Amino acid sequence: MARKFVLAPDNQVARTSLTINYQDELNPQQYDVVTSGAGPSLVVAGAGTGKTRTLIFRVAYLVETGVPPDHILLLTFTRRSAAEMLNRASQLLDGRCQRVRGGTFHAYALSILRRHAPSIGYPRNFTILDSGDSADVIDVLRTASGFHKSDKRFPRKRTIYSIISACSNGEQDVAEVVADKYPQFVDMIDKIGILREQYHQYKLTHGLMDYDDLLSKTVLLFENNRALRDSESARCRHVLVDEYQDTNRLQARMVAHLASVHRNVMAVGDDAQSIYGFRGADTKNIFQYPEIFEGTTIYKLEHNYRSTQQILNLANTLIEQSTVRYDKKLFTEKPDGELPAIVGAADDQYECRFVCQMIMRLREEGIPLHRVAVLFRNSHNSFGLEIELNRRNIPFIKFGGLKLNEAAHIKDVLSYLKILENPRDAVAWTRVLQLLPGIGPKTAADLVEWISSRGSEAFELTGRSHSPRYIDGLKKLFNMLRAASVTTISLPRQIEMVLEYYDPILKEKYYEDFPKREQDLEQFASLTDQFKDRESMLSSMALDPIELTALDADGEEKDEQPLVLSTIHSAKGLEYHTVFVIQALDGVVPSTYSLKEPGGLDEELRLLYVAVTRAEENLFITYPMVQYRRFQGDYMVRPSRYLDEISDAILEPWTLVETPTPSSQKLLS
Repeated sequence: MARKFVLAPDNQVARTSLTINYQDELNPQQYDVVTSGAGPSLVVAGAGTGKTRTLIFRVAYLVETGVPPDHILLLTFTRRSAAEMLNRASQLLDGRCQRVRGGTFHAYALSILRRHAPSIGYPRNFTILDSGDSADVIDVLRTASGFHKSDKRFPRKRTIYSIISACSNGEQDVAEVVADKYPQFVDMIDKIGILREQYHQYKLTHGLMDYDDLLSKTVLLFENNRALRDSESARCRHVLVDEYQDTNRLQARMVAHLASVHRNVMAVGDDAQSIYGFRGADTKNIFQYPEIFEGTTIYKLEHNYRSTQQILNLANTLIEQSTVRYDKKLFTEKPDGELPAIVGAADDQYECRFVCQMIMRLREEGIPLHRVAVLFRNSHNSFGLEIELNRRNIPFIKFGGLKLNEAAHIKDVLSYLKILENPRDAVAWTRVLQLLPGIGPKTAADLVEWISSRGSEAFELTGRSHSPRYIDGLKKLFNMLRAASVTTISLPRQIEMVLEYYDPILKEKYYEDFPKREQDLEQFASLTDQFKDRESMLSSMALDPIELTALDADGEEKDEQPLVLSTIHSAKGLEYHTVFVIQALDGVVPSTYSLKEPGGLDEELRLLYVAVTRAEENLFITYPMVQYRRFQGDYMVRPSRYLDEISDAILEPWTLVETPTPSSQKLLS
């Protein structure tokens, strides 16, 4: 008689056949997530509960239980986080995990559009506009339409771009966005709507997409082409989404499309850390997830591995004030620590003195400067502290600076490369033409129109007379472009040719600091070896901007790693031994503007929660009791309203007094 062998589903195999002992490696909540079965699931992962580790083990578990790696899609918000997760999964299991498809929403969307853009009227070699370029296009259209001559103050180019971007990410019309966020411009809704249409048509005509288009056009493709959507979704046996609380409406719809065939989708996120509403993130997504994916199983990760229980008690108490939330209680097995402190200082100067003295005391106790962070709501909140730190010779680094490809000289060089990739790129042409002597905005616009009409002869000067004011510069530019456009020339050589051409322009235009800018260009050139071609390099620069430039960097070598100053938004995902949250004032956290926005107070509360949960051992929340305001003099201020009802047993009040006594941490010397 023939023997029968029953095949189990591909994510359920005999435990003895697994090489990883998941039960020993994970806590019970993590284990339930990692070994969960088919169907949709939502993992509500509290701060410091090991969500990244859980996702890594989930990837390994799926691969080990028979899911083909290239049928797993891991969507994250940075390419680095996806790469790190897959590397760690490979170290945990084996090299199969490297074949898992991982990346950002925008990178995944770009891969779809490179194959299918012609079906919506775009060339495959379209170029991607950054926010600055998009604003410049809008400014050209705004001026051409005469809207800048309005009797009433018309919004500036960046405000208009912000409105258009909010429409795309939130899937709203202009009237909704303006009424919600820019009520001062409600009588200009029609004109802004016209500009929005002109902007979209301009991009289509010149083969351009902005960052938002990558998502909206991909969703459009899926919804207009059912066969394409089903084909892509069929390849996604399992969809894993990190930081789901930060998704916007378009991203949530994209996830729904990708999971439409198999419905094996796992979203991981923390509603209590949804703090990017200003970028279009919609906290409703994580609350509506069980409605979108019927039959969702909800898991919670609450075992915190970062902070002391005293810090977690404060975090739990804070988030209970939120009007809408998933109930969870963070707990830890770490031994007891010090209570978080609320420190009221006489004024801004006293607050800065206290923070600096505590930092120096901690340093003497063996806490390295780089393991200490000072967090604040807005960049300007730290200006006074920066002065005091410099006075005391305490080295620090401040996060939230210029990205490399936002620096003017890097944008110049990228524009030449964008033209080589897409000769229809009017924005890049406008930029490089205006670098030439004798060419201003009007001449540049005329030349761009002429170049755009020439098609394959874009790099030829014949067929038109040119002014002697700029003809020599134009010849040099076109000679370089023709030479660099030869298909057999490698990417590093193309960049070398561009930089050789650009060098005298750099020294002329940026004569005050061109040596530092040359360092940036050297760094930029050194990055090109990792890219196979120009298109992949331009896409990468658009999708994953590089953070620091030599213009921001301090050339002096430090004798130790510096203290960290950071906005709370920039600190999300990081952790430090000791955290100071400064300027914790009502009107700062929450900001005055949040009072007018639906859900604004809840988001500001989550921002304070994020700040608190960055701390491992010590947490100090500080504020001045008196501030100086121009034309008003000194005035009394109050700490954040979120701290009003916190008992002294959870948040300990400290008093600062002038005394040389070194023994008490609660005294200011």
